[in-house]
Parts: sequence; structure tokens; C-alpha cells
Amino acid sequence: MSPGDRGNQVSILQQQLKDLGYYSHAVTGVFGPVTERAVRDFQRTNQIGADGLVGPQTHRTLASSPKRAGDSVTTTPSAPSGGNGIVRQGMQGQQVTNLQQLLRDKGYMNIAPTGVFGDLTYQAVRKFQQDHSLAVDGIAGPATFGALQGNTSAPSKPSTPPSSGGGSGGNFVTNVVNSASNHLGVPYVWGGTSPSGFDCSGFIQYVFKENGVNTPRTVANMYSSGTNVSSPSVGDIVFFDTTGGPSHAGIYIGNNKFVHAGSSTGVTVADLNNSYWNPRYLGAKRLH
Repeated sequence: MSPGDRGNQVSILQQQLKDLGYYSHAVTGVFGPVTERAVRDFQRTNQIGADGLVGPQTHRTLASSPKRAGDSVTTTPSAPSGGNGIVRQGMQGQQVTNLQQLLRDKGYMNIAPTGVFGDLTYQAVRKFQQDHSLAVDGIAGPATFGALQGNTSAPSKPSTPPSSGGGSGGNFVTNVVNSASNHLGVPYVWGGTSPSGFDCSGFIQYVFKENGVNTPRTVANMYSSGTNVSSPSVGDIVFFDTTGGPSHAGIYIGNNKFVHAGSSTGVTVADLNNSYWNPRYLGAKRLH
């Protein structure tokens, strides 16, 4: 099994991972980013190649005596492979996920790994570099990865990951991104307003309500009630015209990326420069 698969076998996998403590979301039968992260976590803990694919070795381990989430493991996530071992803002993929997990383990990020190196990851890298007397450039190279994988301990009181851009409070912005990331992989359901299934406005409303902000229910009402901003900052809402007028929206997370509940993808990360979204972009509003 691999990302994109659907069906009963995926549901069985999700239940197995849930029973072992790796997966905490609804059993959907959809192999999305949340399921892939749970598979990778399971593979790392059980010392299987963490590729996020459920092949014969992963099946055998699930069926034998697998370690539960939180059990000790002697290996550490490897530095990114390929290229020159440097991960920087604008990149996305497994290398970024590995970096975010290391930063989270050290107490510098509290969002679930998204695989997107945006503003929050950049600021977390800079803070880690500053605390460990490294060159403070926001770029994760061999020295930064070495320190992250070494015996350096997390700060005695982990700093709140700084937010970038505007907004009415860094904690709110960070928590909104955290909440949105936790729902990656949730399927799209028309009219859906819960983690068992979201539509685009139901997703935004749920995430904001988790963080103490009430929003209108529909995209059109969000658009009419929001405060205009010239360019989006992390935590703002970006709007699109897909059927005539404001009809789709997502939560901006920096670096031209936004999290949204797409009708064909479920909750996922998309790019404002995407050939579909770019010509339909209406602008951004602030609802907090």
C-alpha cells in the first residue's frame, strides 16, 4: 500500500496503527499524509526503512510483535540524502519532514511535520542555531543536522515557535498552523464540519474554533466579514473563485502555501502558484 490508495485494506492498516498508538485520527480508508506519517513513525520505531510504503516487511512486523509508539528505539532520523545535504526555505518533501521531526523532538516546533519548509520552520531552525552557537542563517546543513542528531538536549523550557508575518498574536498563529496540520489527510465531505470529514469552510471554522475564534460558516460570509490585507501572512485566509465569486478558501501557512480541504484531495497543502489556484485567486482576509 502507498499514499493515494483507498479501501478496506487501508482501513485495516489505520486501525492497526491506531491500536499501536501511531495513528490518532478517524479510520477513513484513505491513505493520505496523516497515514503516511503514521507508517513512517511505525517504521522508524521498529527499525524498518522509513519510506512510508507498506510492503512485505512492514506487513510482517505489524503481524508479529511490533513496538508501540513511545517504545525506545536506538536509531535516530538520518540526515537528508541526496544533493549537498542542505534543506532550506521553499523546499518540501521527506527531507523537510525529517528536519521538522528533529526540531519537534528538541522542543523547537510544536506543529505536526508537514513536509513544507515555510516561515515557521525557518524561524525554528534559526532559533535552534542561535541556542547552539551555530551560524544563524535558517538553513539546515550538515552542522545543524549534526547538532540536532547529537546529544544536545532541548531547552529546559522550550521556546514557543516564533511566527512570521502579521496577525494578532504569535501564539494564535502558531496554534492555528498546528491545528490545521493535525488534520492533514482528513477526507473531504460536502457540508462536513468535523475531523471525520470537512468541506473547505467547515475546515477553517473548526480550526479557528479550536483556537478560540468564531468564524462565519460559508466562504462567502468569511470573505465579506474578513479584514482586507494586501498580501497574506501566516494564519490569514486565502480565497478563490471556482464557481463565481468567493467559493473556496484555505489557511495561509507561509511561503505561498496554504492548507485547505479540497474536494478531490481532502485536507492537504497546496501552492498559490499552482496552475489551477493561481488564476482563481481573489485575495486574502484576516479573520482573527
